[in-house]
Amino acid sequence: MTLLDTADVYGEPRKGTTGPAGTNEEMLAPFLAKRRDDVQLATKFGITGLRTLSDGSTKRTDGRPEYAHEACDASLRCLGVDSIDLYYLHRPDPDVPIEDTVGAMAELVTTGKVAHIGLSEVTADELRRAHAIHPITAVQSEWSLWSRDVEDHVVPACAELGVGFVPYSLLGRGFLTGTLTKDQVAGDVRGGTARMGHAWDANQRIVSIVAEVADRHGATNAQVALGWLLHRATEMGVNAVQIPGSRKPERSMENLSALDLRLEPADMRRLDEIRALVEGGRNIVDNPKWISSGREIVRHEPSL
Repeated sequence: MTLLDTADVYGEPRKGTTGPAGTNEEMLAPFLAKRRDDVQLATKFGITGLRTLSDGSTKRTDGRPEYAHEACDASLRCLGVDSIDLYYLHRPDPDVPIEDTVGAMAELVTTGKVAHIGLSEVTADELRRAHAIHPITAVQSEWSLWSRDVEDHVVPACAELGVGFVPYSLLGRGFLTGTLTKDQVAGDVRGGTARMGHAWDANQRIVSIVAEVADRHGATNAQVALGWLLHRATEMGVNAVQIPGSRKPERSMENLSALDLRLEPADMRRLDEIRALVEGGRNIVDNPKWISSGREIVRHEPSL
């Protein structure tokens, strides 16, 4: 496991601050000081926390070119490194053309501060527009057994352009593992979603299907969820690098063993049934445009 994925907005913010504090990046700095050459380092910018605009409104994103430069310099300081291997725009700024943001990110490549550019939660159209300005190496979006909306447009666009895909929340924020209880998520953002809130009981049938396949292979639910995505990405013609998070080393080793799992066509068909059973959307905020499917433009050919 050689890819470290973080963001300037991850971690506990410092008291009195409203923007990204870089505390998760700082946590990685001592490790990077010793092992920088052993890892590929990815971080992100663009989610700022709320900021107040001149008209009194607030927003959570900033894609201005000058901010891209400022945020990159801040991340380099927090991480204690000279360059970032993969630098993502965490969310597109609706007030800044993505071409302008990516243009600034391309300047970071030219200066050597960044090696490769990535985008997170972009639509297929946004990806194509960005890729025309500078090659995009990877798209990071939620993709899992119960979050498959990116398969409709974004993943095919990645396959078309030769862009890698980095799925996040592959285990459904823990739900697909079957190890969570309703009480465990009641006090955090997960319990506030429809999927893991009022639809908790209804969605247990999804966990049952994952467990059924896991039992057949002597595997865990997590290994099945990760193994499914590896198979599905191959089917769709994209290179996918998964980033399952874990608080415990033994869970990381369990996740790594998913590489050895060989799902049969019958397993894939059974797991495919989950898509139609999911109740509740994947968005963790009220704004539908926070995720790519809320902004996706579907063009219909005129009837003949």
